[in-house]
Amino acid sequence: MKTHPSRRSFAALFGAAALACASPVALAQPVMSDKPLRMVVPLAAGSTVDAVARALGPGFGRATGHPVVIENVVGAGGIPGTSQIVKAPKDGLTLGMISSNHVINPGIYKTVPYDSLKDITPIAVLATVPLVLAVNAKLPVKNVQELLAYAKAHPGTLNYGSAGNGSTLHLASELMISETGIDMKHVPYRGTGPLITDLVGGQVQLCFVSVSQVAPQVKAGTLRALAVSTSARSSAFPDVPTMAEAGVSKYSFDAWIALIGPAGLSKTTVDSYAAAIKSAMETPQAQTAIAGQGLMVMDKGPAEAPSFFQSELAKHQKLVKQSGATLD
Repeated sequence: MKTHPSRRSFAALFGAAALACASPVALAQPVMSDKPLRMVVPLAAGSTVDAVARALGPGFGRATGHPVVIENVVGAGGIPGTSQIVKAPKDGLTLGMISSNHVINPGIYKTVPYDSLKDITPIAVLATVPLVLAVNAKLPVKNVQELLAYAKAHPGTLNYGSAGNGSTLHLASELMISETGIDMKHVPYRGTGPLITDLVGGQVQLCFVSVSQVAPQVKAGTLRALAVSTSARSSAFPDVPTMAEAGVSKYSFDAWIALIGPAGLSKTTVDSYAAAIKSAMETPQAQTAIAGQGLMVMDKGPAEAPSFFQSELAKHQKLVKQSGATLD
């Protein structure tokens, strides 16, 4: 299914879920227990994935009849947290809210203690995180084609930053390099904070970064937004074209957020949780969080999520190999 801007009506996006909203608790009673449901987030508190999990938690809890406890398990690109998800009992009381790091890690880490496809049960792909190609305002380019022309006229002189080797920001740039044949130098950072500081300062000239993280600098004129990575424009930057619209016709890159459980969950549990998370996505709290993060809603449930994971794993492994990124 297509990805839609978050500003569009959630009722329209999740019409099928509306039928269940009249009786939220009736959505799910597959797990006969009064215990809380543990939602593992393999990323730090305050991250985009964490913000979405906390916004969805109350509505998901009401729909399932289980209070939701969010637990952040950080480190190593999300591997420790995901390990806890895949090793959890198959009783439906432990789920995970994960990012696209899940399909990147097998390519950049020497060992990952689980199979990224076989050891999980995909429940729903919830949203994508649009990335924007941002450049320092002093760089003499005003659109993607001017950037490509500048890069080709000055091979190897442009520095592009990322949040680290093998990060989504790194791979988004690698895809642009692959599609256009330009030559740039990669400068990895530990996180987006120092990356954006140096981008404004001119130590790096460009990068892909989430739209919410550079909106103030773009508005202030210290950074220039050239294009967004997704196949549809971002509501945060409605006047900024997609990379495809800007002339890189085959370019499309999504960082995403998904709900999973350990392998072996029953179909009844999975279908019920998928309906419950759709219901939770309609709450005002969730709508506010998603809009605030500049996210774009996706409508991929149990029928589509497994094939989505497979295709994303193949795509990201190709980009990781191209980048040469490795981590211990």
